[in-house]
Amino acid sequence: MSVFRTLLSSVRIRLLVIALLPMLVLLPLLLGGSMLRWAGKIDEILITKVNGDLTIADQYLQRLLENSGERLAGFANSVALRDAMEDNSARNALLEEQREKLELDFLYITNGEDSPEGFSPANWPVIATALDGRWRSAVDILRPAELELLAPGLTEKAAITLVETRAAVPTDRTVEDRGMIIHSAAPIRLSDGQTGALVGGRLLNRNLDFIDTINALVYREQSLPDGSQGTATLFLDDVRVSTNVRLFENVRALGTRVSAAVRKRVLGDGQVWLDRAFVVNDWYISAYEPIVDSHGARVGMLYVGFLEAPFRAAKVNSVLTITLLFLLITILSVPLFLRWAGHIFRPLEKMTQTIAKVEAGDMNARNLPAGDSGEIAQVASHLDTLLDRIQERDRQLREWAESLEQKVDERTHDLSEANRKLEETTEQLIMSEKLAAVGEITASVAHEINNPIAVIQGNLEVARGLLNEEADKVSTEFRLIDDQVYRISAIVSKLLQFAKPEEFSGATNVISPADVVRDCLVLTRHQIEAAGVSIVTHLDSDLQVRISRTELQQVLVNLILNGIQAMPQGGTLTIRVRDAQGNVAIDVQDTGHGIPADVLKRIFDPFYTTKQAEGTGLGLSISQKLVTRAGGTLGVQSKPGAGSVFLITLPAVASE
Repeated sequence: MSVFRTLLSSVRIRLLVIALLPMLVLLPLLLGGSMLRWAGKIDEILITKVNGDLTIADQYLQRLLENSGERLAGFANSVALRDAMEDNSARNALLEEQREKLELDFLYITNGEDSPEGFSPANWPVIATALDGRWRSAVDILRPAELELLAPGLTEKAAITLVETRAAVPTDRTVEDRGMIIHSAAPIRLSDGQTGALVGGRLLNRNLDFIDTINALVYREQSLPDGSQGTATLFLDDVRVSTNVRLFENVRALGTRVSAAVRKRVLGDGQVWLDRAFVVNDWYISAYEPIVDSHGARVGMLYVGFLEAPFRAAKVNSVLTITLLFLLITILSVPLFLRWAGHIFRPLEKMTQTIAKVEAGDMNARNLPAGDSGEIAQVASHLDTLLDRIQERDRQLREWAESLEQKVDERTHDLSEANRKLEETTEQLIMSEKLAAVGEITASVAHEINNPIAVIQGNLEVARGLLNEEADKVSTEFRLIDDQVYRISAIVSKLLQFAKPEEFSGATNVISPADVVRDCLVLTRHQIEAAGVSIVTHLDSDLQVRISRTELQQVLVNLILNGIQAMPQGGTLTIRVRDAQGNVAIDVQDTGHGIPADVLKRIFDPFYTTKQAEGTGLGLSISQKLVTRAGGTLGVQSKPGAGSVFLITLPAVASE
């Protein structure tokens, strides 16, 4: 593939392809189109010929019908028959003599009512026409019983065993026992003065003389090329009842059947078939036409055709001959053309080589055309001029690049300084968010401090009234004072621990998340009670994590307060601390209104808030940053109307 691409990239190859395109592509296409058109014209000529052949065969069949009717009419009007009408024996002898002379299979006289052995002449239009005073001849189909009544033994002569034929319509029949006849009738004067009919018929089943005569008329000697063979066939329905098509060398294809496509076109649609068709065992240029009986029904077909193979072979030979001549001319002319074209391609190849050297880094490569005044030499000279300009531009670009690199270093230093300042600003934002949380907690602490102070003050009043006499009686009150003071001390201690900057807290970074959760619940107790929120805890992990205690407190307090704010009508806040495959997972789940999908994907963006003036939009962003910096993750799952759950995952460490 790479070699092919290299060849296509060559200027020489491209120009050669352009130059040879008319000879090697367009000319073959033109020759191919011409040969296809020529082949189409040959096919049209063959169809025209077979159509003419069918016309001759049809005219012969029609002439045979006319001759049969005329000869029968001549005998009907003869003096010999008129004289013999009075004597039955003489009449019958004369009828038998004329039957043989006219080559008929049966011959009889009827008055329209009497018939041979119950045969009904009134069913046949041919006989009805004769009884009306005019002779008529047509093709008719007789059933086996009718054949036997008219001429004993004719049924056996007409019967043809069906042969299974490729592409024919499937059938359950095994024999064609009907007879196709040339049915003729002429008017005759009977002895009683009435008009009768002289009726005769000739069986066409197995009538090889009839079909061979058609074949001899249509396909005379030298009417077809060597190797071709003309055939004619008479069909009863779709069965060959008379044909010179051969199954084998001396076996005619009687009983074989026509293809389903031809049957539908000719017998079904009543159209003439003029096309190639598969006949028994080979392809023929074929013509079929329907045969109509005296009732007007399509009862058979007349066929003529000739073998397609010689014409197909002639076309193939012609194509091969033209192709070989074209290849011979191409082989002889292309080398001469290439040699002549080589003088044109050499300057182009020189330019290609020069460009390749320049691309490889040799900016001093030039074409240096030698005294040639042709167009290609002028192009080479212009290319050298352009290369001179490119070399100068390259020198200038290198100088500009050095200057640009120095400026980039300066800008990089400025960006580093700006980044340092940005980090300091981020730390300040974290501290600001922490102070905001401390502000909320301060209100709670103040409330928590008020209650112990009130107790202390009340009990001190009692103590003042009783100390002078019975100090033991106020021991319970003093104990309460001690408890409340301890409570104040614990709350203040935790508040200071949360608010104290990390660098001054002195706390270790390896902590228990469960302990931090307990501290945060103490710090947010007032907000929890004020909002009517129930707390459910599942502190099921004793593992420790490496993170600043105050940073984890900041994250948890932020999530707890967010959960409380998501439940303005009260609800349940569930906090879980659990082991999670070498990690510690902290889940903060509320039963609030949930987070819409469009908000959910932005809640960790800095300065994005849905609390309007009540929030800075940095709480969740800073919380995520703190957790990520500790090697963990902070995510959220929420569905509107079903609450939210924030999931903290931190890597566990061995206890110290």
